[in-house]
Amino acid sequence: MNFRQQTLAPALYLVATPIGSARDITLRALDVLASADVLAAEDTRNLRKLMEIHGIPLEGRRVLPYHDHNGSEMRPKLIEHVRSGRSVAYASDAGTPLIADPGYHLASEMRAAGLAVTTAPGPSAVITALSLSALPTDQFHFAGFLPNAKAARQSALMGLRDLSATLILYEAPGRVEDLLTDICEVYGGERPVSLCRELTKRFEEVRHGRAEDVLDSVRATPPKGECVVLIGRAETTEVTDDMIRAALQTALETMRIKDAATAVSGSLSVPRRQVYQIALDMKSDG
Repeated sequence: MNFRQQTLAPALYLVATPIGSARDITLRALDVLASADVLAAEDTRNLRKLMEIHGIPLEGRRVLPYHDHNGSEMRPKLIEHVRSGRSVAYASDAGTPLIADPGYHLASEMRAAGLAVTTAPGPSAVITALSLSALPTDQFHFAGFLPNAKAARQSALMGLRDLSATLILYEAPGRVEDLLTDICEVYGGERPVSLCRELTKRFEEVRHGRAEDVLDSVRATPPKGECVVLIGRAETTEVTDDMIRAALQTALETMRIKDAATAVSGSLSVPRRQVYQIALDMKSDG
């Protein structure tokens, strides 16, 4: 297949690449890879292999490495290429550039230099997993990789606990059991969870169910390949005045009114003024 050779305007082109099946790349992405003056990639070997699969010749062009370890060195060089009138195509290792990818600083500094940034959109593990998860898709929050240390990971989960949206995380297969254990401890074992792995590949798998059941399945059959973990949204419960009074009754056994109002307001996520007024009414009623 011959891809369209075209003259690209000087700019940084963010090229999304397949997360599994090589055929998932878009025709426009292939056109950009065939036409760009300069090629850069998080993993140069993977990009060379992808171009070879689709019959795109390098024609003397080098594939420059750009990753977390050499970013500060490579960004000025790539910016200078665009400033000099060349087109630069940057491809992530897999998926959409800038999504859990080192391209963010490259795009930011390119824009700061007054140069154009555009994209050839395509595959993303976030969206692919969401579409397969059996969880609500109307609102979602992508939090990337959580910290490796247990205390820090649980703290991060606590901060995300009350989101009214499907929560999406990336995790390495060797740490999925620890992550699911923390989800059960922080959110409860009943919280719905989907574990997606090897998306678009031969052994694609989605495990869906209660967090404790998915955890049990991981302990029985540890997953292989990069994983996406999706967590169902927090259930919202209407807080009534009776619930506030009951919480205040307990808090007032050991606290002053102001402190009790502050504590109950935080625990029930209701305005402190409302709680304080109910506390005053309880006091006046004896």
